[in-house]
Amino acid sequence: MDGWIILDKPSGVFSKNAAMRAARVFGTKKNGHIGTLDPMATGVLPVAIGNATKMVPFIEEFSDRTKEYLFSVRFGFETDTLDITGTEVARTDIIPTESAVRDVIPKFIGRITQTPPVFSAVHINGHRAYELARDGQTPEIPSRTVDIESLELTGIEGDSWRFRMRCSPGTYVRSVARDIAHACGTVATVDMIRRTQTSGWTIKNAHALDFLENLFNNGGDVKKYLAPMDFGLGDIPVLNLDGKSAKLYRNGGFIEVVDTNGLYRIYSGGVFVGIGVVTDGVLKPKRTI
Repeated sequence: MDGWIILDKPSGVFSKNAAMRAARVFGTKKNGHIGTLDPMATGVLPVAIGNATKMVPFIEEFSDRTKEYLFSVRFGFETDTLDITGTEVARTDIIPTESAVRDVIPKFIGRITQTPPVFSAVHINGHRAYELARDGQTPEIPSRTVDIESLELTGIEGDSWRFRMRCSPGTYVRSVARDIAHACGTVATVDMIRRTQTSGWTIKNAHALDFLENLFNNGGDVKKYLAPMDFGLGDIPVLNLDGKSAKLYRNGGFIEVVDTNGLYRIYSGGVFVGIGVVTDGVLKPKRTI
């Protein structure tokens, strides 16, 4: 089976492991995922199954890359990971007022510079930052420019301050929480992160991993939850081929066409056969299924 399964990743599971477990449900080891979530985080994790892995680069390039997160923060202490799973490294009695938090939020909307957490997947001299941190090192993490479309405080429940954020890829929720706290003269730790949108998919499209595994173990039809391989590629125009041309295309052949230059989704008889590029009236295969 080939296609996309949109997981609602559970907390406490690495994204890679969640994708592998999903792939086993569909009878294959071949998988890939878009947009790694922190182990403690939950929410939308698009997983490519089988030959859909060939479409990952195109989804990443042509889908809506806006991400949306719900997250909550506890003020007054900070951990080394900037989330509730880490070891406490700072504590203060300073808890900001609601008005103080709302006053600093506009500083974090738009194009901003942020420094990713030490415990992150950022590459430092060929190593992941979290690998160095676990070895007791303190890697210097370069800052990066990110775009935050919107950021709002949605409520306060006990010690947890709840936020909603829409942002570009590469934005770290934990860094945003840390920086909001620092701007208020205190420290904070994230105690919940939930991604509700990524790559054009929303939480409404997502299915719980344990639901899929239970369905599979009980002989249920998991295939009906698999989205087609071309799902999410709607911004790429369509080019239809007849059977003979499609066979040539699948074998790596070039085909003369009258379409304008550019990237196309290639179909034959309503069946998706890959992604091709037209240059000067000639269609060349880029990815074939």
